[in-house]
Amino acid sequence: MWKIGVGFALFAALALYILSNGGDIDMSGEKHGEQYPAAAAPETQAPASDASATK
Repeated sequence: MWKIGVGFALFAALALYILSNGGDIDMSGEKHGEQYPAAAAPETQAPASDASATK
């Protein structure tokens, strides 16, 4: 049983080490608003053709 605890502690330490050395990692979740415009839906879409509108 103690081996599971030691394994978890080592794995957690390794994960924290990798995350701390990984650079700019944002763990705060999904972003909304104008600060992140890449996540917004594209404003320009191709207009529907007249042929498809008359079906």
